[in-house]
Amino acid sequence: MFAAKRGQRLLSALLIGTAMGSLTGGVNQQIARAEGAISPSPAAAHLPNFVNLVKEVKPAVVSITATIKVKNSEMEMQGGQQAMPFPFPFPFQMIPQQSGPRMVEARGSGFIISADGYVVTNNHVVKDASKVSVHLENGQVFSAKIIGRDQKTDLALLKVHSSAKLPFIQLGESNDVQPGEWVIAVGNPYGLGGTVTAGIVSARGRDIGDGPYDSFIQIDAPINRGNSGGPLFTQDGKVVGVNTAILSPSGGSIGIGFAIPSDVVKNVVEQLRKNGHVVRGFLGVTTQIISPSMAQALKLKQETPSDPYHGALVASVTTDSPADKAGIKVGDVILSVNNHKVDNPHDLAVQVAALAPKSPVDIIVWRNGTNTSLKAVIGNQLEMIGDGGQNGGPSSGNVGMALSTLSPDIRQQLGVDESVKGVVVREILPGSPADQAGLRPGDIIVSVNRQVMVNPKAAANLIKEQLHKNQPVLLQVIHDGQNVFVALPPGENSEDNSFLGEDGAGH
Repeated sequence: MFAAKRGQRLLSALLIGTAMGSLTGGVNQQIARAEGAISPSPAAAHLPNFVNLVKEVKPAVVSITATIKVKNSEMEMQGGQQAMPFPFPFPFQMIPQQSGPRMVEARGSGFIISADGYVVTNNHVVKDASKVSVHLENGQVFSAKIIGRDQKTDLALLKVHSSAKLPFIQLGESNDVQPGEWVIAVGNPYGLGGTVTAGIVSARGRDIGDGPYDSFIQIDAPINRGNSGGPLFTQDGKVVGVNTAILSPSGGSIGIGFAIPSDVVKNVVEQLRKNGHVVRGFLGVTTQIISPSMAQALKLKQETPSDPYHGALVASVTTDSPADKAGIKVGDVILSVNNHKVDNPHDLAVQVAALAPKSPVDIIVWRNGTNTSLKAVIGNQLEMIGDGGQNGGPSSGNVGMALSTLSPDIRQQLGVDESVKGVVVREILPGSPADQAGLRPGDIIVSVNRQVMVNPKAAANLIKEQLHKNQPVLLQVIHDGQNVFVALPPGENSEDNSFLGEDGAGH
């Protein structure tokens, strides 16, 4: 009886809704016909079917197991990080020990991009791994070699050796992907193996503050721990992204996921394949966002009244940098690079970093109320110093880190005041002596062999000089707010995994 009455009430509600709809139909039609109103085209009558697509691409999607040694404190942090937006790979199995470090088997995803066994995944899946294995859908397991890793984009390239050609998939054009488009994610969530989910592109160009070159594709296709490194497909079977992160208060998917665009992946993977590391372009400016009041004061123009102001306001120019030599001045607004519009400072950083060193570039700046065209030659963000970098031979003078001036902006980011003197570690090359010594980006080198350092080039030269003498170097470092000493031992390093760079802050 109760169920029947409840059903009658529901039916009545639906009937009332229908009646009201008929009464208001004329008004709605008038509103819909209003001049200038947005009138979307009718929605498709059916949902897409991904069965054939998944059958074709799934053999090239792999599960990755990385054996990692972690401290107990790190395990505790990982266990409690479910509210963090960027989860580690799924911890599949732990070998318990009474005390000290533990060996953890972490699982992630990846995909094969060539018949001879190159595999793309996330850097955080294989970072610090002592052993990496790749599992194919057909049950085959291969030991993998890490060809190179790039921390800034969170990408890594692996290589497996097989007597037979392997199934592989192609990287597509992420610039062609549009919000609202269907996408399919395939991966290894929670160690379950090949799992397929689907959704749409929610947004493009997302900067979520995870890295200096963030420009993610945001998706609502469910991805979870273990999906890291897996491919994101469009309906043509091309990979347009690498699933990397989720935003979640619980650790599980709530429909906000992020993938690295394939256009970024192509550039990084090609460099990792050739060099084992990534070389980025350098312009030599620090820039800031333009507020509406700044734009009015600068007399900037808008394409239409409803469009936001675009560009990057130059706050400083590094002496003798490519920007300085090109004639870029403080107060200029950089509007475009090689005819690509610059939306904001972050967009400028992404565009410049993607350019090859020594490549010519056309830059348009807004100066004194008019557009000014300039030409620059892009520099190397990590300029080689020492014989190992210049002549290709082995050198003990290179330790695998890049140094920058401790500028006001960097001080603010690191939370240090003017009383702190030193130079900041801007980048560490994975596997290098600096990496093995425990140095990390954001560390402040206060002194080198007890000599206080405030100039990156002077610090680099002194380190190189000592190592060339086959002498260890003692560094006084501020690491995670603590004052510590680090010793860099002398030793030979190959060209592919050692460099020491210095430059000013900026793009």
